[in-house]
Amino acid sequence: MTRKTDTMLARRMRVSTAMLALAAALSLGAVAVTAVPAMATQIRYVVNDRPVTSYDIERRAALLRLMRRSGNINELAAQEMIDQVLRRQEMARLGINITDAQVDQSYANFASSNQLSVAQLDQILAQSGVTKEHFKEFIRTQMGWSRVLQARNSRVETLSEAEVVRRMLQQGGQKPTATEYLLQQVIFVVPSGQRGQLLAKRKREAQAMRDRFNGCESTVEFAKGLIDVTVKDLGRVLAPELPPDWKDYITKTRPGEATPVRETDRGVEFIGVCSAREVSDDHVAKLVFQSQESGDSSYQNLSEEYTAELRQKARIHRR
Repeated sequence: MTRKTDTMLARRMRVSTAMLALAAALSLGAVAVTAVPAMATQIRYVVNDRPVTSYDIERRAALLRLMRRSGNINELAAQEMIDQVLRRQEMARLGINITDAQVDQSYANFASSNQLSVAQLDQILAQSGVTKEHFKEFIRTQMGWSRVLQARNSRVETLSEAEVVRRMLQQGGQKPTATEYLLQQVIFVVPSGQRGQLLAKRKREAQAMRDRFNGCESTVEFAKGLIDVTVKDLGRVLAPELPPDWKDYITKTRPGEATPVRETDRGVEFIGVCSAREVSDDHVAKLVFQSQESGDSSYQNLSEEYTAELRQKARIHRR
């Protein structure tokens, strides 16, 4: 791949970390791809008994350069890696697990959304010194940290009625509307110990059923002749309450059709969108305003405050 080609591809790249609650998009600009010299790996920090190595920091520094971050890149990279360790430890404490399948799917989606094949993305990351392995761990941490923030945010006080009224008055007294979806989930179960043998087969079966999907009325009938297939009626769900991992897929799916098939920790799944309609009431107003609040700078502030708390309690030693 030529330097010119590298630059064109890198210019098109965007990191869109579905950290959904964070809703952050990092623009990756053109960079000069240079070979990263091989150096002996050394432990630079120890964070709650977990080492952060010079190799970790070099990979993160390469990613920050690809993102065209300014400042002392090596110091920023070191601090980001310390934060990543703390966030991963908090994910583990809360029982939040992002599977390899989920990371791989997000990685592939990222490549596709930027008109790249997975192989092209692999090559860009390798030549820039990031490596696909480091980028995938970056994705895993951001996905998991989003769930941590959602868990924290669900425990803070929601908008008061007075705040909801104030915001409605700012919009001319009109209540906001939201789409209400009637959903049905179809799960092709794959036991964790048999993923290697069964996953590809189950994915083909799920795709075949998804291709036949033409409404929620016939799903149970289609599933009768299949082994280890669960059909769950999820009921009516408002757009702000959609499961984060499925939200983008559901909102892009027309009523009477089904989302793309996805690998999950349970096996292979898709969600049927039985119907959709616009609704507006007091509950919807509160949800919409709450969703807007979580999408602005307050959510970034929550992330920074939470990370600062973890740093304050942590044992961080520099080598």
